[in-house]
Amino acid sequence: QVQLVESGGGLVQTGGSLRLSCAASERTISAMGWFRQTPGKERDFVAAISRSGGRIYYSDSVKGRFTISRDKAKNTVFLQMNSLAPEDTAVYYCAAKRTWGADPSPGTNDYDYWGQGTQVTVSS
Repeated sequence: QVQLVESGGGLVQTGGSLRLSCAASERTISAMGWFRQTPGKERDFVAAISRSGGRIYYSDSVKGRFTISRDKAKNTVFLQMNSLAPEDTAVYYCAAKRTWGADPSPGTNDYDYWGQGTQVTVSS
């Protein structure tokens, strides 16, 4: 079973930055993504990246502020979050697909593996 371990969450002021990391236990995974969730709401898509890094997608709410990237050698995906706002406060989850060559996509049901989540809190 592939394990995903997120790190890098924390408390930051409005306008600040954080960098999240997600390390996968195996190299066989394909596309990876980041999602976020607040209490009582559905898990929302944030960003996703293909295995090669050549295809990247962002939600409209983070486009221009967040950057997803990937270190293929270490099988790690990053989410650089800049210009953070209180509405970015959520638990952020890393996700991965097992099908080789799968495209990144925004649906939670598209992903096979999930991390445990890391809390990001943006104070006003």
